[in-house]
Amino acid sequence: MSLLLSGIVLLIAYLLGSLSGSLLMGRLRGVDVRKLGSGNAGGTNALRTQGWSFALPAVVVDISKGCIAVAIAQLLADAVDHPQVLAMAAGAAAVLGHVWPIFFGFRGGKGAATVVGVLLVLWPFVLLPLIAVWLLVMLCTGYVGLATMLAALSLIPCVWWWGAPTPALAWQYASLVVPAFMIYTHRDNLRRLRAGSENRFERIRIIGRRLDRFR
Repeated sequence: MSLLLSGIVLLIAYLLGSLSGSLLMGRLRGVDVRKLGSGNAGGTNALRTQGWSFALPAVVVDISKGCIAVAIAQLLADAVDHPQVLAMAAGAAAVLGHVWPIFFGFRGGKGAATVVGVLLVLWPFVLLPLIAVWLLVMLCTGYVGLATMLAALSLIPCVWWWGAPTPALAWQYASLVVPAFMIYTHRDNLRRLRAGSENRFERIRIIGRRLDRFR
């Protein structure tokens, strides 16, 4: 029974993850952001192509579904054998649903916002250093993809040196899997960075612009 219930929770989490915020917003507005800009269904491309009024609700949806997927698993903690592991697995299923959504031809976003939603429930304090890294990289470079990958990589020292909630071993694995997965989903960003063609938010590159004056 516990195994069956766990499977149902993971299926629900995946289906929740498949509800892509930008694609749902696009259905309301009659646009598909995958046909615009970088072709990605994430919040950054939604912002660049449709503006804040479109991107902000989309990101809220993507964060919320990570929160809800984990919360559902936690509500059933007394009915399963390894509730903490199930909660982490439900978060992972929601992220996979976001990247490969069954409702949208398995073409979704890169999963960063949904990871934030998962961490918001499972380990909210770790978001402080991750967001700090993300902001610092953005202020220096203006590259969202680079900032996201480096923020994800900062999960490694947070887990291994700072310590993490139980189960510790599961978090140690997660600290390696999450950055690797973020690098994988941002592989096109890496290619554009190497080619010098990556888009950047120049207005937010405040530190970077000041440093340029000293070159």
